[in-house]
Amino acid sequence: MADWNPSLYLQYSAERTRPAAELLARVPLNDVNAVVDLGCGPGNSTALLKQRWPSAQITGVDNSPAMLEEARNALPGCLFVESDIRQYKPKHPINLIYANASLQWIPDHYDLLPHLVSLLSLNGVLAVQMPDNWLEPTHVLMREVAYEQGYPDRGREPLPGVHAYYDILTDAGCDVDIWRTTYFHKMSSHQAIIDWVSATGLRPWLQELNESERKNYLKRYHQLLEEQYPLQENGQILLAFPRLFIVAKREP
Repeated sequence: MADWNPSLYLQYSAERTRPAAELLARVPLNDVNAVVDLGCGPGNSTALLKQRWPSAQITGVDNSPAMLEEARNALPGCLFVESDIRQYKPKHPINLIYANASLQWIPDHYDLLPHLVSLLSLNGVLAVQMPDNWLEPTHVLMREVAYEQGYPDRGREPLPGVHAYYDILTDAGCDVDIWRTTYFHKMSSHQAIIDWVSATGLRPWLQELNESERKNYLKRYHQLLEEQYPLQENGQILLAFPRLFIVAKREP
């Protein structure tokens, strides 16, 4: 798959950073020495961590060279490591593992989350935010267009769900705070919705298509978006975007 596009991703930086800040606000830690930002992207979430704990060692982890270059330029005081989240192993236990909008791309959460908990110090925290929009029209229509046009399923898997995550993390020895929030983002057009998802969820569907195939896919996707997302009185569109939040504290 081609590398991520930081400029496209940051086109909606305020909307993407808001849940990152709201996740961080619920982390019950004061004295922190070591923080890892898993799937740090261009560093917009890492900057929040640095602001809260300026003297801590902040490490951003991502598998995108383009995203890491953007992050390093923005935050020269932080350490950034190119690695797959599943393969990253810190040298010492971590006070906070923070994963904003990254773990949804990784399968097998029944194994992944206990592994991440094992990297924490005692009383350390795993803080996770994931888009929970697999059943939203934006993502249902990605699959529908692919089916219509004869392409294989390239989308990510649905999340296991609130009750599964609670059991996974309590079994791993954590006290768990879990909640779900739906944001309603104001979008100027149906094309703006495509611009949004092209930086994230739509990427796998478009990567293997040639220019003509991509054009046909996006034309049909745009048509179906118009059917599912009506205009408001002022011409704006409200894009519902549910997100799942988890703050799990490793108990002694």
